[in-house]
Amino acid sequence: MEQEDNLLDELLRNISGLLHEYPKVIERRAAVIHAEGKDPELADKLFKAADTMRDSGNLYLTWAKHFAALAEGNTDASSDEDETEDFDI
Repeated sequence: MEQEDNLLDELLRNISGLLHEYPKVIERRAAVIHAEGKDPELADKLFKAADTMRDSGNLYLTWAKHFAALAEGNTDASSDEDETEDFDI
């Protein structure tokens, strides 16, 4: 059981890292498109997409942590933690 708990913790760290980095990469791409003057509409859409991914990433990470806590036997898996700090919201 401890091996599964460790795997869940590792996966949560991976998920958290990816959800944190993804919007940053989208924003960098949008900034390049904007700086090059290629497609202002696309750049704007990508900036908005980064915000959306940041918000939805927070939601998914909160649920992932909730279910991991349940899987580890924590029946009081509700959390008062504010995950928005993780995503610079």
